[in-house]
Amino acid sequence: MTDKRKRIWGWFFFDWASQPYNTLLVTFIFAPYIKELMEDGAAAQAAWGFGIGLAGLVMAILAPVLGALADTSGHRMRYIWIFSIMYVIGSAALWIAAPGDFNLILVLFFFAVGMIGMEFATIFTNSMLPDLGTKEEIGRISGNGWAFGYVGGLVTLVIMLVFFAESADTGKTFVGLAPPFGLDSAAREGTRFVGPLTALWFIVFMIPFFLWVRDPRPPARQPDALKRALKGLGQTLRRLPETPSLLAYLTSSMFYRDALNGMYTFGGIYAAGVLGWSVVNVGIFGILAIITGAIFAWLGGRADSRFGPRPVITASILALTLAAISTVLVSRDTVFGMAVGEGSSLPDIVFYVIGAVIGAAGGTLQSASRTMMVRQADPGRMTEAFGLYALAGKATSFIAPLLIGTVTALTGSQQLGVSPLIGLFLIGLILLRWVKDEGDQKA
Repeated sequence: MTDKRKRIWGWFFFDWASQPYNTLLVTFIFAPYIKELMEDGAAAQAAWGFGIGLAGLVMAILAPVLGALADTSGHRMRYIWIFSIMYVIGSAALWIAAPGDFNLILVLFFFAVGMIGMEFATIFTNSMLPDLGTKEEIGRISGNGWAFGYVGGLVTLVIMLVFFAESADTGKTFVGLAPPFGLDSAAREGTRFVGPLTALWFIVFMIPFFLWVRDPRPPARQPDALKRALKGLGQTLRRLPETPSLLAYLTSSMFYRDALNGMYTFGGIYAAGVLGWSVVNVGIFGILAIITGAIFAWLGGRADSRFGPRPVITASILALTLAAISTVLVSRDTVFGMAVGEGSSLPDIVFYVIGAVIGAAGGTLQSASRTMMVRQADPGRMTEAFGLYALAGKATSFIAPLLIGTVTALTGSQQLGVSPLIGLFLIGLILLRWVKDEGDQKA
């Protein structure tokens, strides 16, 4: 394997290693489990929204500063090490979420630590994308990376569902197995193993990344790196009005990525509360969404390379907006305003279809979004640019969860609670019209 292919595959392994945090913890296993512990679906959705919203606020404040510091001082790998440790500690500690002895505040704290570690490590790995290939190649590379990550999430989800995630009623997994290693199903130790499994998976599969990926040109060490970083960041922010395409893209992505994250964050807990799905049901739903996500991330990467990221982003936002509208209109009693009989499987089938659409469009959207950021950014300040990109993704990341938490708390309805996502997608789509395909510097 050539050095270039090693670097690309090493970079892919970050997506493979880190994806289970989103797949297992944010959406399909841990969040529905929290709902089971709290019993009240609306209360669980509101608490989840407030907790993740506060974590997003921390990330919004620090992300651009860290990106600027990395561009100034170099040593992106050092930061990836630090935030990888946070990822491992935060995810492994979720083992403490035991029934009968459940401290929601402490659980949300560790969840936030791991999430912050994942998101900040992603800033630095994303900034390496333009070093991996030409402009014509990076769309395909980005799409392949997302697809590879989705497969990693799928494998861990299958492992959890087959061997560990037990039913609260039977103590068995959905294939009838008892959790291995002497895990106590009465204490839900099989399901709680999702935290340690996420940490172990990350530790093992980050090895290729750390072995094969290197910073191409780390700058010399600067004693005043933080001061210079803050000064450079300030200049970049002041110049944003002079780069209207970059400003429009950051603002657009701020809204549509926030809405997408809201879908991922609340999809599992929504299905558990509104449709009465178990952790196993939500997990099967997740398998379907991940399979479509992997397939369409791969296809989207090729469409990105051929047509550019803009049409891929536009089509994905339209599909996700329709999915958000459909989600509000599906419950156990009604589907798109039509009453269904008691025990009908139609709401479940429709929600499975919605999940497949979310997976497909979400995968292509995220892949195309980071290649669009490469086109908009100053090549000399790429990590700072992805820090701003993270800021754009997190500046309102507390708004979607807090809006969902607030609307859910005020209405007592999980269905109405997720309705703010529709508006966020539409705002992002409208702002996209001011984004130039090649950015300001090449316009």
